[in-house]
Amino acid sequence: MSSLRASQQLLRSVVRPSTSAARFAAATRGLKTSARSTVANQLINKRFASSDASNDESIQSIRTYIRSHPCSWGRVGIDGPLAPGTPRSSPRTRNPTAQQLAQQVQDEPAVLTSAISLDFALQMTVREALNSAMEEEMIRDETVFILGEEVAQYNGAYKVTKGLLDKFGEKRVIDTPITEAGFTGLAVGAAFAGLRPICEFMTFNFAMQAIDQIVNSAGKTYYMSGGNVPCPIVFRGANGAAAGVGAQHSQDYASWYGQIPGLKVVSPYSAEDCRGLLKAAIRDPNPVVFLENEILYGQSFPVSKEAQSTDFLLPIGKAKIERKGTDVTVVAHSRMVGLSLEAAEILKKEEGIEVEVINMRSIRPLDIETIIESVKKTNRLVTVEGGFPAFGVGSEICAQVVESEAFSYLDAPVERVTGADLPTPYAQVLEDLAFPTTEIIVKVIKRSLYKS
Repeated sequence: MSSLRASQQLLRSVVRPSTSAARFAAATRGLKTSARSTVANQLINKRFASSDASNDESIQSIRTYIRSHPCSWGRVGIDGPLAPGTPRSSPRTRNPTAQQLAQQVQDEPAVLTSAISLDFALQMTVREALNSAMEEEMIRDETVFILGEEVAQYNGAYKVTKGLLDKFGEKRVIDTPITEAGFTGLAVGAAFAGLRPICEFMTFNFAMQAIDQIVNSAGKTYYMSGGNVPCPIVFRGANGAAAGVGAQHSQDYASWYGQIPGLKVVSPYSAEDCRGLLKAAIRDPNPVVFLENEILYGQSFPVSKEAQSTDFLLPIGKAKIERKGTDVTVVAHSRMVGLSLEAAEILKKEEGIEVEVINMRSIRPLDIETIIESVKKTNRLVTVEGGFPAFGVGSEICAQVVESEAFSYLDAPVERVTGADLPTPYAQVLEDLAFPTTEIIVKVIKRSLYKS
C-alpha cells in the first residue's frame, strides 16, 4: 500500500493541464505495472467525470504515451467510449504482437490526440508522424488539401487526419462519397490545375476502383505533356495485410505500382520515415503512391531532433541502412523491416552473425546502388516482403543484383522471404502461416550462410 500511495502522490503531481507526456513518462518510469494501471485508471476516470477530457491536451498526450507503451502499462482503461460504428477487432486469440498492434488500430476511441507537440517528441507513433507531416505542409502551402472517405468529420478510418478539419476547415479537408473512381479523378484534375491534393484511400485494396486514374491519368500526363503539366498528388492509405481482415483487404500493392513508369512509390517503416517521406511526397511535382501499413499506425519510434523540424525531408529513392553488418544483406520495406531487425538481433545473440538490414523506404525509384554495395561487402542477399512471391519486389531486387557486378561477389544463391502464393486466408491458423515471421527470416538467413 505504501508503494501505491507513493505512486498516487507522484502521479497527482504531474497530471495537470500543463503537463506534457514527456513529463508524465519521466515521472512514471520505474513504477510497477499494477500500481501504474490502478492509479492511471483512477486519475484519468476522475478527470473524465470532472471535465471535458476530449479537450484536455494533457490527458490526450498521456493517453497517447500509454498506448504507445502497451507492454509496460497492461490494459489501462484510458480509451473512453467508442464512436458509433467504430469497428471492434476479432475476439479470437491471435499472435500476441500482431494482435496487440492491430487492437491499437481497430479499437481506437473517438477522442484521440492529434500529432504530439514536437517540442518533446522523443517518441512518435506512425499515425502521429503522418498527421504532423500533413498539418505542417498544409500550413506551409495553401494549395495542399485532403480528400477521401471519412477524412474530415470522422478523422479518417485510422484517425490519421485527426484534428485537421478543425484546423483547416471543410474546404481543405473534404469528406467524399464512397466512390474511389470519382474522388480520385477529381483529385487528379485538381493537381493538373495547380493544387496539391492528398488523396486518402481507406485501404489500397479499394484503390483498384480508381486504377485508371492513378496509372493512366496521373502516372502518364506529366511525361506525355513534355513536362508542361505536372501532377503533384499523393495517393496514401493502408497497404498490405493486417489481422483477420480477409483476402480482399490484405493485398500488398508495392510491386503493382512499382512497375509503372511515371509513378513514385514509397513504403515507409518508421515514424521518421513517414514524416520525411510524406512531406517530400507532398512537395514533389510527380504523383506519389504512399503505401502505409495498418499494423504500424500505432507503433512508436524514436524521432531525432532533426526530424522534428518543419523543414525535415527525406529524399524519395534513397534507402537507409538500419543496421550495419558484414555477413549477409537483408533488404525489406514497411513492417518487414522490423521483423528483419528482430531476426538480426537473434542471430547476433545466438550465432554471432552480423546482419546488415536495409530499409528500402522507396520502391520506385529503387535505390539499387545501396543494395549492390552492401552485397559486395557481405556476399549474400536475402529479401523480405509481405507480398506475393510471383513478380514481387524481392524478385526485382534479386534480378538487378545478379545482373550487376555484385553477382561476382555472391557466395550463395540469393534468397527471398515472401507471403504465401494464395489469397490470404481468414482462418487464424492459416493466416498465421501466410506471412513472414521472425523465425522464418532467421531460418532463411542461416540457410544463405549454410548453417541450417
